[in-house]
Amino acid sequence: MDSCKVAVIGATGAVGRVFLQIAEERNFPIEQIRLCASERSVGKKLNFRGQDIEVELCTPALLDEVDFSFISATGDVSREIAPLSAKHGTVAIDDSSAFRMTDTVPLVVPEVNADDLNNHKGIVAIPNCSTTPLVMVLKPLSRQAKIKRVVVDTFQSVTGTGSAALEEMKTQSSEVLEGKNPKAKEYPHQIAFNVLPHIEPFQENGYTNEEMKMLNETQKILHDSEVMVSATCVRVPVAVSHSEAIHIEFDKPIDPNTVRSILGEQPGIRIVDDPFSNVYPMPIEAAGSDEVLVGRIRRDISNPNGIALWVVCDNLRKGAALNAIQIAEEMMRRDLVAQSSWR
Repeated sequence: MDSCKVAVIGATGAVGRVFLQIAEERNFPIEQIRLCASERSVGKKLNFRGQDIEVELCTPALLDEVDFSFISATGDVSREIAPLSAKHGTVAIDDSSAFRMTDTVPLVVPEVNADDLNNHKGIVAIPNCSTTPLVMVLKPLSRQAKIKRVVVDTFQSVTGTGSAALEEMKTQSSEVLEGKNPKAKEYPHQIAFNVLPHIEPFQENGYTNEEMKMLNETQKILHDSEVMVSATCVRVPVAVSHSEAIHIEFDKPIDPNTVRSILGEQPGIRIVDDPFSNVYPMPIEAAGSDEVLVGRIRRDISNPNGIALWVVCDNLRKGAALNAIQIAEEMMRRDLVAQSSWR
């Protein structure tokens, strides 16, 4: 398949706009593009490859005319549009959590488990933006030694919530600097000059939904139910890029230089690791980059079989829009887009 027709659902949102930008940068072979959003955005125009394209509603008739529907909206929208896409012979690539843990829906990071695409039934899910960089690190290392346990603390940017959260952080920052008392709307507390150890609702076990996603999604992507992940997910006043402090326990010791060598050879990963020269991954460096930055690679002094490292990834790009485009590219290469290939 040399070219495709696509619909972008949620085109006016933060991820949707980044999708259009990346599609241009990569020369993703789009023959025709339809931009869709809610009723309040209908009629707006977005520029793509020098043309202003009008935003419209997603309809069954529209889905009949495209090969892919890229969905980056609410879970409710995904639950409506993704099955409808599959019914109309359009492959839905969904950015929400609605179908991630559905047995018949592949949950894919192309660098990690692209073969899972062979079994799709018209819907493919993208992992949570904090899970993606984690599994990109874990998968190649798991070939060296079995992973027993992972402890990960995430430091997630406000664009993980959406454009409104970014604007709230900017507004609150100005208000604080002016000596005013900022009001919180998008989060339960002020985010400017603050950190919130609270992303999504808490469950009875004391973990949040976001933290449990990192366990469940990692096990599904790695096809390993024995890998245990304990996560603490924190919202930080950063515009773009999620950071993660990862501690990995293996079944045997691994030298940090071996870790650097293995990860340095992986597509989509760049080693940024010279701490004595103040060189390590930072959100401002990851923002706008397609790569997962890895640094601070060292032995875990609390565990003879442990490795500690620091990872940063642009949550809007590799954490969402780029991963969606890479999935589509891989499906086109494997000729998995035609309805006859999955029905």
